[in-house]
Amino acid sequence: MKNKNVITFGEIMLRLSTPGFVRFVQSQNFDVTFGGGEANVAVSLANYGLESFFVTKLPVHEIGQSAVNHLRRFGVNTDLIVRGGERVGIYFLETGASQRASKVVYDRSNSAISEAAASDFDWETIMEGMDWFHWTGITPALGKNAQSSLLRACKAARNLNVKISCDLNFRKKMWSESEAQKVMNPLMEYVDVCIANEEDAEKSLGMKAKSTDVEAGELNEAGYFELAKQLKSKYGFETVAITLRESFSASRNGWSALIHDDKDCELPYRSTKYDIQIVDRVGGGDSFASGLIYGLLSKSNTKEALEFAVAASCLKHTIPGDFNLVTVDEVEKLISNGGSGRVER
Repeated sequence: MKNKNVITFGEIMLRLSTPGFVRFVQSQNFDVTFGGGEANVAVSLANYGLESFFVTKLPVHEIGQSAVNHLRRFGVNTDLIVRGGERVGIYFLETGASQRASKVVYDRSNSAISEAAASDFDWETIMEGMDWFHWTGITPALGKNAQSSLLRACKAARNLNVKISCDLNFRKKMWSESEAQKVMNPLMEYVDVCIANEEDAEKSLGMKAKSTDVEAGELNEAGYFELAKQLKSKYGFETVAITLRESFSASRNGWSALIHDDKDCELPYRSTKYDIQIVDRVGGGDSFASGLIYGLLSKSNTKEALEFAVAASCLKHTIPGDFNLVTVDEVEKLISNGGSGRVER
């Protein structure tokens, strides 16, 4: 496969997480790393050997530079990052266990990327030579400035025949359903590959899978098959992928996905399902998105692409931090061997 250039646009944040399963009110220190939807995707794609670029705006001070250095550590090209602004967004994470859910607290107001002007990014130049552009619903939720920048990015990508993928990624702590639908629906005009989870389509686009209850621990496969077909029909997407999480507890999930396209899956196809004992589920959706992008660029058919994405994301749930630090070979071994967890010697 000729090496592909993939670009993502969004916010990278400082992540402060309590050690192990300690609660916020117990903790006397935090584990420090960086993460964020599109940055997580960029890191995974670099791990898979693609030329991976991340676009954002970060302050020139040491914390901003630390974020840049963290991306460079994993092979992401940071040349297109704009420098300026006052602060890096922060999120705090308390990891749940068993019936106690994980909790996230955001401190991202007035971050450099949320205040960046659309004129900070020359998208026609940025998109030149790119093969794929990925964004998530988190980016337009940052505010009007980010929405304007994203629209320009999508238009530039479309003009240059760059494939565009979007992970709907609704965040209720960032905006309301009505706000999300008002912004997200028009942006779907530019999307080729749409990625959602069990409830993103409802929250972001106003389309709900029939006879489903995301809190019940069981999923109605037929309802999601129908949703995938409706999304594809309404918006003209080339491909629709929906991750299916069966949440038995904070520690154990069933994990699979379905895909629908014109090429290999004219009828929706559901992947292998994994029963996961979770170490860290943050970034699980991003690891699926990056696995799907890699699969669609490199695999012979979309079913294989989906199986790669689900297996890659399964492995991410076992890794602390936002980033999915696995190789193509490790993902392929899980697909072929079934994931016994035996020690490799």
